[in-house]
Amino acid sequence: MNFTATYNPDLAPDSDVDVLTETESNYSLVVWNDEVNTFEWVIETLIEICGHQQEQAEQCAMLIHTKGKYAVKNGSYDELKPQCDAITDRKIGATIEVIAG
Repeated sequence: MNFTATYNPDLAPDSDVDVLTETESNYSLVVWNDEVNTFEWVIETLIEICGHQQEQAEQCAMLIHTKGKYAVKNGSYDELKPQCDAITDRKIGATIEVIAG
């Protein structure tokens, strides 16, 4: 979608206006905890699939473990979909969720 801004001279500069904005990063890649996959496997996956650094992947794995799920990356649906598929191909639970806002 493309949105074009237009100037409306009838609106005073200080009037309240609702603005429609489109963001590309309105989705989260959520990885789910399970009792099957090891920390090492999840960390390796986050590094290889999501491009995380070692420390970031370790922190995400701990949060996944303690919270039950964790949004490991935000972005556009088109960016996150192949990463989600690659994670689930490794038998790790992952979903794409819309960021509430």
